[in-house]
Amino acid sequence: ISYGRPYVKGRTVFGELQPFGEVWRAGANEATAILIPADAKVEGEDLAAGVYSIFMIPGETEWTVIFNDQGQIWGTAHDPGNDVLRVTVDAREAPHAEMLDYRFEDVTATSATVILHWATTEVPISLSFSE
Repeated sequence: ISYGRPYVKGRTVFGELQPFGEVWRAGANEATAILIPADAKVEGEDLAAGVYSIFMIPGETEWTVIFNDQGQIWGTAHDPGNDVLRVTVDAREAPHAEMLDYRFEDVTATSATVILHWATTEVPISLSFSE
């Protein structure tokens, strides 16, 4: 995952700095990019191997995660015509994280959960691969 790491800097991030219901680049500067090294399932939905820009649409409890193949672009110039997959995930409260972070949890030989963590919000996204 390649992403810019914005800081909270005392701001209310989700719902104000990044309004609910609006597309977000899931990081700072260029859109966040993720390499999917083999055909996968994301939240149970098929996604072919490749490099994708990730955009998200934050909600108060549910978020839309968008995998887009337009390449890594500056800002939120998201072209929905290039969306390959959209999944809905449940966000959860978390301890404060000043800088945006992505990490992998629950890692096995065939699966992992990608966690976006920023401010007091975590967004888990499940990935699984064939053996």
